[in-house]
Amino acid sequence: MTYSLDFSALVPYWPVFLRGAWLTLKMTAVAVVIGTLLGIAVAFIKRARVPLFSSLCAAYIEVIRNTPFLVQIFVLYFGLASLEIRMPTFAAAVLAMVVNIGAYSAEIIRAGLDSIPKGQIEAAQCLGLSKWRIGWHVMLQPALENVYPALTSQYLLMMQASAMASQISAEELTAIANTVQSDTFRSLETYLVIAALYVTLSVAIKWVSALVGRVIVKRTRVLRAARASSVERRAMQVDVAVHGGAA
Repeated sequence: MTYSLDFSALVPYWPVFLRGAWLTLKMTAVAVVIGTLLGIAVAFIKRARVPLFSSLCAAYIEVIRNTPFLVQIFVLYFGLASLEIRMPTFAAAVLAMVVNIGAYSAEIIRAGLDSIPKGQIEAAQCLGLSKWRIGWHVMLQPALENVYPALTSQYLLMMQASAMASQISAEELTAIANTVQSDTFRSLETYLVIAALYVTLSVAIKWVSALVGRVIVKRTRVLRAARASSVERRAMQVDVAVHGGAA
């Protein structure tokens, strides 16, 4: 049995493919931003010494990490519809992605926060920094710098997992592929094109993530060095004042 590839039947569908790729990117971008913010909040709450909130965050993380992403989409789309809470397919897919990224990024960020030396935090407290400044400058920024590669890998996996949204008819890449192959009967060619588009999106996300990572890391290191220099000068001034007064 011979089979010859013929992509000519797919040429009229390129605008449809590009629309699906754009929707996939848009879903991923929205989910990454909101999901990361959710993950940061959950990571800090889980570390807080409030048993009730810490337990709730731990339960949320365990439930999401131990259930399939497809089931999470079905719960939000079909399950909530049973309770008369209906959402558009795009909103349901993005919400499921946000909830999923929030749980995974919370654990990644928590690991980054745990990697910050306690002495560094205690030193900031001795300098009289506010809790907000300690949380942002001393803990979160270095933590994100440490776990940035793991976070970007999670974002990439989430972009690929967005194909699950085709099960609720969200018109992302995989749903588009299903429609095109049913119209053209060129299944192999269709899914080869979709695979190539996913690879292209993945490479683009990796490139953008690496670029953003270099900018963020460089900026935080410069700011950290400037703050350290300022603190050192202040300490020297205090030391001179103390010893000068004693003399």
